[in-house]
Amino acid sequence: MVLTLLNNSSRNLYSPRDAFIGFHSRNKRFGVIVAHRRAGKTVACILDLILRAKSPKVKQNAKFSYIAPQYNMAKDIAWEYVKQYTIPMLNLDGKKNMPRGIINESELKVTLPNGASIRLYGADNPSRLRGLYHDGVILDEYADMDSRVWEVVRPSLSDRLGWCVWIGTPRGHNDFYNVYQRAKKENWFVAELKATETGILPEGELKRAKHDLTKDQFEQEYQCSFEAAIQGAYYGSEMQEAVEDDRITNVLYDKALEVHTSWDLGIGDSTAIWFCQLLGNEIRLIDYYETSGVGLDHYAKVLKDKPYVYGTHVLPHDVMVSELGTGKSRFEMLQSLGIEPTVAPKLSIEDGIQAVRLQLNRCWFDKNKCERGIEALKLYRKSYDEKNKAFKNKPLHDWTSHCADSFRYMAVGLKPKVKYQELEFNTSWVA
Repeated sequence: MVLTLLNNSSRNLYSPRDAFIGFHSRNKRFGVIVAHRRAGKTVACILDLILRAKSPKVKQNAKFSYIAPQYNMAKDIAWEYVKQYTIPMLNLDGKKNMPRGIINESELKVTLPNGASIRLYGADNPSRLRGLYHDGVILDEYADMDSRVWEVVRPSLSDRLGWCVWIGTPRGHNDFYNVYQRAKKENWFVAELKATETGILPEGELKRAKHDLTKDQFEQEYQCSFEAAIQGAYYGSEMQEAVEDDRITNVLYDKALEVHTSWDLGIGDSTAIWFCQLLGNEIRLIDYYETSGVGLDHYAKVLKDKPYVYGTHVLPHDVMVSELGTGKSRFEMLQSLGIEPTVAPKLSIEDGIQAVRLQLNRCWFDKNKCERGIEALKLYRKSYDEKNKAFKNKPLHDWTSHCADSFRYMAVGLKPKVKYQELEFNTSWVA
């Protein structure tokens, strides 16, 4: 199968790998592709957008988008492919009697001569997607995305009945897994591309990868396993223990106990707040809140509107830094809003992570109110060095970071007033 990207020309042809032929010829509005590493899914994503944007049946002023987990990832990985395959059809030289296309480097956007456009975005700034309409969207590496991006994308498809395809490699039972299960139930387009079945990677390479990696690593990265342990996860085993011990359940608010909060304050991104109660050896996570794009007065109101009696509010040490615009620190601003912050000790990230690990076995999570926070703790993981094929000794900065940082401040900033070894678990408060 050879697809011509440029009409009446052989200069720019695309020969899709066999594994992606069904993807390009699909007739379903929604679809999911679970693919192994190095399957060529990014190229296939970009080419699919181009093929549909240049179709004679495309709607007037059609808009197509490719969304990666982070904006820099979209720019570094996908943008060159977009330009490579669209430049020959743009008539940038301005030949007579031929419409021209446009390349916008600052917006990572290409407008084809027919008026259809293809633009790249990052899921790390979903607010940029609000107010748009879409004829088609690719969500690439969706397992690494903040699931709330779909809440923004979905309305953008409605008035033009746009389509969407989720693509990625598994990261445990997260939202990508949920979408994959839904796709199978609702008869969407579904493709599962395992490395041992696609024939894309040489057999010898697969044997070497299987030898070099752990079983879970190989199963996740090459065999598309959602059941394998999430590689590089800081709290994977501890959160799995919480699941097995039934400590992710319905946790009741005890009116006799103070509610303590811990915050990760975002400036241009999310602020995350955990709500917990302490009793003996138990840390009860009863609530979680996260949003972005609002001021401190918003969070003060959120706290006020909840029925809790508050104790300690733990915030990071940079809360003391004065703002350029006001000359006041966020510490002072929170005080003026009726919140008396406690500054967490300034420890290294590594020490903070270790503190969390030591406390997670005492934590109980409300499965409904803390759902997003629980998911973030499960997925919070180390950065991966693609060049050296090894994990770095630092966290990956993605949507899970704010939640994990907030939890870390709680672990180092709240000090129970009892000796842990003298107490036993009390579960009478569990619904």
